[in-house]
Amino acid sequence: MAHKTSATLAAGTTTTTLTLDERVTGALVGAAVGDALGGPVEGWTPEQITERHGGRVTGVVGPWYGDDWRTARPIAPYHKGDGHVTDDTLMTHALVRVYETVRGHLDAYSVADHLVPDLMSRPRWIPELEAEALPLQRIFLAEKWIVTRLHYGHADPREAGSGNVVNCGAAMYMAPVGLVNAAHPQAAYAEALDVAGAHQSSYGREAAGVLAASVAAACTPGATPVSVVEAALAVAKDGTRSAIESVCEAAAHHSDFESALVPLRAAVAPFDTVGPHYREPSLGARRPSRLHSTEELPIALGMLLVGDGDYRRTVLGSVNYGRDCDSIATMGGALAGALHGEQAIPPAWVKTVGEASRLDLHAPARALAEVAREVFVRDTAERRAHEAAFAELVGDGR
Repeated sequence: MAHKTSATLAAGTTTTTLTLDERVTGALVGAAVGDALGGPVEGWTPEQITERHGGRVTGVVGPWYGDDWRTARPIAPYHKGDGHVTDDTLMTHALVRVYETVRGHLDAYSVADHLVPDLMSRPRWIPELEAEALPLQRIFLAEKWIVTRLHYGHADPREAGSGNVVNCGAAMYMAPVGLVNAAHPQAAYAEALDVAGAHQSSYGREAAGVLAASVAAACTPGATPVSVVEAALAVAKDGTRSAIESVCEAAAHHSDFESALVPLRAAVAPFDTVGPHYREPSLGARRPSRLHSTEELPIALGMLLVGDGDYRRTVLGSVNYGRDCDSIATMGGALAGALHGEQAIPPAWVKTVGEASRLDLHAPARALAEVAREVFVRDTAERRAHEAAFAELVGDGR
């Protein structure tokens, strides 16, 4: 059905030719900035966001409860806002560090051997806690599951995700897999499914694979929002595919996020198990299903279309959508950043988020781009060896 969807989508604008380094930087910095913008309004509705801020969010904002963030429920004890990134970025950077160590393609065993020790034994600055702490002390239960199952339960890494609540927890930090497999969506999808098997199952694992494929597609020279969606649909399965089709069909009728907020939510609602009240999930929420999808990935792709790939419009649409908007804006920011590079991201946002979060937002990108080059050289050599061996097997005289 990809041809049907692409036929109904408005044509995207061809992007400027960018280097690998520029696309990797755009994606990782863009994801972090989107995460920080979405964090303070996560869990609320578009109407509540407008009432709280006197209009739509247009940049970095403070905590929802102001100076009472330390004790106000359900936010405490996290300082969400003022440019602080959340666990989405902490997990993304942790996965980059795994790539730095392995310097090759990752799998579920990489999560067990490297990501788990990183989470539970190496204190780092946690912006929302305003303190040094183990990342394990910041991530939520769906992510703590990785440590429980792999470190304490000694589960097979390839199956450890089974039994976890199904959500976007794996997809939210899977952009690095797409960047290492830049311009090769199918390879990104396969690698992400393997990596995410240690964390998620069902449509949570599928979302991770499709997000990685989408990021890889966004790195392709000449990529557009439409081509990114087509690449996502080419690999997506079951409810994830149906949800992306539904949301992107709705997005095709809008060019500003204000008019798209309600239609996009209506389009994804039949596939979302959480239900209409984000803070009060339905009894069937987050359970495995072939008919359902995470909400975050389809909405991020929809906002990418609504914004025609423009970073600011994509991310602000994602932020003002509410609900799990830090993860939506993380994904949308990664996609728009990969399409257009850091030059498309407002410099003031980058500066504020980096300084407030006490993070070097560029160092992970430099490291990952270097690993991606090493992986490509190795992949190319292996592919040529395979071609030569197969040619000999079939008697090809070339």
